[in-house]
Amino acid sequence: MTDPIADMLARLRNATIARHTRVDMPSSRLKVEIARILESEGYVQGFKVLEPKPGEGVQAMLRVILKYGPRGERLITGIERVSRPGRRVYFGRDDVPPVLAGLGTSILTTSRGVMTGREAVKAGVGGEVLCNVW
Repeated sequence: MTDPIADMLARLRNATIARHTRVDMPSSRLKVEIARILESEGYVQGFKVLEPKPGEGVQAMLRVILKYGPRGERLITGIERVSRPGRRVYFGRDDVPPVLAGLGTSILTTSRGVMTGREAVKAGVGGEVLCNVW
């Protein structure tokens, strides 16, 4: 797999469209940080890292519990990968654009860790834009 972050976003998008309650994927530190931001922004209900049982496998799995509105409407209506392995997209501290005029969230990886676009502007840092969620 050449782009594990795009795979994570595709799994989340497909699971919300199919109205699943949870989705599992191979875990990494960056994916856990993205899931942490999605939880803190209210897009998902929670997440947990499932360690492999002895003899089963070598990689931990990340389980994301999805969240829906009171009438079953999706909270993640759109999710897109911005910076890809073939074309990296960076923004300076003054150039981080809002997503859907402030209604969405951009997730950046900066020198201070993974954070939202609003947090990056507040902290005065720029970085690579991983994805946009709305």
